[in-house]
Amino acid sequence: MAILRERSVYSIFAHLICKKYEIPTILYNQSPLWEDRIKNDLPHKLMRKLTPSVRMTPVMGTRKDGKVIEPGAVFIPFVMEPEMAPEERVWCKDGVIHIFSIGKYEQRKNHRMMVEVVEELAKTYPIQLTIVGECSTDTHKEYFKNLEKYVAEHNLQERVTLLQNLNRRQVGEEYKKADLFVIPSTLEPASISQLEAMAYSLPVICGDKNGTACYVENGKNGWQFKDNNKGALKDAVVKIISDTENMKSMGKKSYEFICEKYQIETYIAGIEQLLECEK
Repeated sequence: MAILRERSVYSIFAHLICKKYEIPTILYNQSPLWEDRIKNDLPHKLMRKLTPSVRMTPVMGTRKDGKVIEPGAVFIPFVMEPEMAPEERVWCKDGVIHIFSIGKYEQRKNHRMMVEVVEELAKTYPIQLTIVGECSTDTHKEYFKNLEKYVAEHNLQERVTLLQNLNRRQVGEEYKKADLFVIPSTLEPASISQLEAMAYSLPVICGDKNGTACYVENGKNGWQFKDNNKGALKDAVVKIISDTENMKSMGKKSYEFICEKYQIETYIAGIEQLLECEK
């Protein structure tokens, strides 16, 4: 079996070679399962004919009236290993709710919006924010410098911590210390960090246009907020931090979702379903 990435000239040639040697093929991309419409103009028809007839995606998309599913498309979720069970957690250490956010230091990640929300809520709630992000390009460095300046000018050094370029083990330690995970970014095609946070038994907040928003079930293991909307983000944060017992329950549910829905067995079952369709 071969899994081909995206519809492209390369996948066309790979698909044709696989057909010659009778190797089953599946297309993998991150286009939503639910789409506004199926494009049936000649170029799209030709591309579909020359690439695998079945495809898998880890992006569910929004189910609304008028939305359709492309024939042969199946949602196969990301796989994530459990990292930290709820009973292993120490919640709200020192009486502080620790919020964690991760993402490259760039505009669309909305770090500044997240900092502003914390600035406003810190007047009422005992919260701290830690942001971890890649800072490797000149654009990253300029954005980080401006964010750091905002934190200093608004006297938020005790409320907001900005960290750069942590390795995987160090990021894992930040997940362990957190009580709530927030990914405030916009134009996010399919972030994996929601599932990482869930694997550490954290409730999760993300934008409703995030490609992997479907992993966050409103009121169960977190909340989706209106994309790129500061007020909606603030409301979502308040819903969780205002009730710490419910926050713990949501974290527990996140872990349960990882164990029940996002293990390798689910992935394999999805692949087998697609192979049956491909015959």
